[in-house]
Amino acid sequence: MRNSAAGRIAGIFGWPVKHSRSPLLHGFWLDHYGIDGAYVPLAVAPEHFQQALRILPTMGFVGANVTLPHKEAALSTVDEADYLAQRIGAVNTIVVREDGSLYGSNTDAYGFVENLRQFVPDWTARSGPAVVIGAGGAARAIAFALVDGGAPEVRIVNRTTTRADALALELGPTARVWPWVERAGSLSDAGLLVNTTKLGMQGEEVLDLSLDLLPVEAVVTDAVYVPLETALLVCAAARGNRVVDGLGMLLHQARPGFSAWFGVEPDVTDELRACVEADLRDVPRR
Repeated sequence: MRNSAAGRIAGIFGWPVKHSRSPLLHGFWLDHYGIDGAYVPLAVAPEHFQQALRILPTMGFVGANVTLPHKEAALSTVDEADYLAQRIGAVNTIVVREDGSLYGSNTDAYGFVENLRQFVPDWTARSGPAVVIGAGGAARAIAFALVDGGAPEVRIVNRTTTRADALALELGPTARVWPWVERAGSLSDAGLLVNTTKLGMQGEEVLDLSLDLLPVEAVVTDAVYVPLETALLVCAAARGNRVVDGLGMLLHQARPGFSAWFGVEPDVTDELRACVEADLRDVPRR
């Protein structure tokens, strides 16, 4: 990564932000493509976030990513947001336009779809009902991607029904809420199962879910990427399901921002995955 006085600067807002692998993967691309630029972590407390975001143009930034807990606040702060970000209710990618205004988008849905397509090329949302475990921010992005992709039914399964009901209402008639106690039954005839919660993450509880009713043809993916092989994926693979880990979603969601900020459409390569995987092994972080 090179950064001269003329280099472009982007970064990532979070609180905390030290756990983020975004500086690592963007730094990899900057080095790989020989770009004069930098991508830096920006640890900003929630009470200072909106002010910090508004001064990006005066600081010479070309844009930024936004991670927890700032995604919803980013939507209300940018000057304009794309339609998908408005539907999801959160912004994770910001571009500073030439006039200094801030344009927000949400690339989580894109990252989710591209990750599945990379490892299961014949996957399509239209292949059958999709079961989404969780109803938080990641679930919202993924559920909208599935609806837009033509999923015949999106089953929202969450430990509390309030957020699930609200999400289903926004998704429309293809969405259905399943009670947590009936989660195993939601897998019957499903074409896709995706965990969007922290369950299964390092240091968290394991996702307690019987896969007995899940068709062996179904694809199983997990938004968790620490560890890469969650108990859910191990169990699904053992019974013959095709599985996709969560790291690729992180890598692919970064591509649109990098392209907008640095003018190069980056590739998600084996070398990039290996670089990030090595960091995940060497520096365990929650």
